[in-house]
Amino acid sequence: MKLLLKLLTNHPLVNILFAVVLLMGLLSYNRMPKEQDPDINFNWLNINTVLPGASAANVEELVTGPLEDAIRTVPDIRFVSSTTREGVSNILVRFWDLSPRVFDKRVADIRREVQNKSNSELPEEAEDPMILEITTSSGFPTAVVVVTGQANDEELRQQARGVRLDLERLEGVDQVLAFGLHEPEIHVQFDPQALAARGLNAIDIADNLRSAFRDISAGTTEVGREKWSVQIDGATADVESLSEFRVAPSGNPYDSIRLGDIASVERAREEPNDLVSFNGQDAVSLSINKQASINTLELIQRVNDYIDAKQEVLTDSGIDVYLADDQTIQTRNALDVMQINALLGLLLVLLVCWLFLGFRIALMVTLGIAFSIAGAFWLLNLTGNTLNTAVLLGIVIVLGMLVDDAVVVVEAVYYRLRQGVDSVTAAIEGLREVAAPVTSAVATTMAAFLPLMLLPGIIGKFMFVIPFVVTVGLLVSLVEAFWILPAHVIGVSGRKPTAPDPTHWRNRWTHKLRIRYVKILCWVMRRPAPFLVAAVISFAMAIFLVATDRVKTEFFTFDPFRIFYINVDMPADTPIEETIAQTVRVENAARQFLEDGEIRAITSLSGVKFTEVEPL
Repeated sequence: MKLLLKLLTNHPLVNILFAVVLLMGLLSYNRMPKEQDPDINFNWLNINTVLPGASAANVEELVTGPLEDAIRTVPDIRFVSSTTREGVSNILVRFWDLSPRVFDKRVADIRREVQNKSNSELPEEAEDPMILEITTSSGFPTAVVVVTGQANDEELRQQARGVRLDLERLEGVDQVLAFGLHEPEIHVQFDPQALAARGLNAIDIADNLRSAFRDISAGTTEVGREKWSVQIDGATADVESLSEFRVAPSGNPYDSIRLGDIASVERAREEPNDLVSFNGQDAVSLSINKQASINTLELIQRVNDYIDAKQEVLTDSGIDVYLADDQTIQTRNALDVMQINALLGLLLVLLVCWLFLGFRIALMVTLGIAFSIAGAFWLLNLTGNTLNTAVLLGIVIVLGMLVDDAVVVVEAVYYRLRQGVDSVTAAIEGLREVAAPVTSAVATTMAAFLPLMLLPGIIGKFMFVIPFVVTVGLLVSLVEAFWILPAHVIGVSGRKPTAPDPTHWRNRWTHKLRIRYVKILCWVMRRPAPFLVAAVISFAMAIFLVATDRVKTEFFTFDPFRIFYINVDMPADTPIEETIAQTVRVENAARQFLEDGEIRAITSLSGVKFTEVEPL
């Protein structure tokens, strides 16, 4: 009791603690990364491998099959789904619900097995498999940047590669996926008649070029006290030097023929697997995936700043850079809605408390709620959470609960003040009276929410943060209700007893309200049977409506449609250039149904099809 008395009367300590918690909560709120959804790892891996020029059947036999054989040795895999098309193998691996530590180990196992299989069995022409963990951060692009040009030429691709490298260097960017960006190549177009006249064939040219134009590691050598690595650089991008290369027939290795005499050597680009058109112009699309726990709003601002600076450099070059899409609009709208709801709830609490208890008590209750919310944000920041819709939903839910224990405590103290008891005695006696029921009420509420933190699977990961926020807020509210709030009441009321004023409008109005409420309560209690039957019927009707699907259920509400996909299916042997041309015609037809201001951007892609499961 002496300790409680010292805590309640030590106003400097209370005020300092109150100010520190409010300040740290405000700083935490401003510093927490802002994003739409909490960072969730779905325990999915996507393995993408490219084998240029291969048919779907060859990709299935040479790439997809061996990789699936390698994956089978990794434990804890729930299922494996593969999609094979011309030149591309895509494997989706879904693990069981694993802890982060075990999942990281399984990812390392997958990477090791895939790399071993790639080195031992995959064709040399196959590119290294790209392994991507699918999370809420990487599952959908944070932003899409489009680079357009006057033509689908090397200038466009060179500028797009530069933009891609610049975007990858931005803080918070995990990776940038490119569509329509085709790597430069040197094409050797041989003359069959010239080859036959010199006793050569295409295999001779390929073998000679493959053996000569490659980088070779030659070990190490000691130079003084230092050890240097020796490497022979054989690769070249010089067309003229390649034309002077001497080719030897397999049957006569001592003979040599100039490559330029039997073939034309020219700069070109790889055969396109996808093409992009933006506003009727040839383009390259760059999809940006952010790193986990990165502020989405700040990242998009950095992207916008870069685009503005890049546009100034590219003025009059015919190259333009656009931000075609980003997640800031829905993220900012979702956060604004939750913040407005929380503010309105706080103002309504202040209004109701003022109506029944007076302005001073209402202000203290409201400040107590602000203290609890600030403490919750502080702890959320310390535990590494981001500011997202789930966190704000938990704040809105707990907002109405935070006021309950504060009102009960302040009403118990306030009642004794009205009876003429001094403020310190009123606070101690009020706490003694309501401490047990308030603690029990908070504990039962926490017991109702805590099991939600144990839900398994992806739903459990999404739901975890909501009961966590509610629990943290309630725990902080107990500290506020049992210490901060009574200390503030003592500081505001002083030690002089406050007698009630029966002529005040609030006392007269609440007195009439209590009398009417008691009369209604007595009338109901004298007729228990009808009201009990009515309650049972109401409960049964509620169960019936839910069981018969009269009340529609939706676990997570869907966002308003922001992106529409129109898939154009062409015959399998259609050239990709014809596909993009037909797609642009469909785009022009779709524009006729749109009004001004409805569409932010329209991007046409060929070689990519967006389905309900994955982009193909």
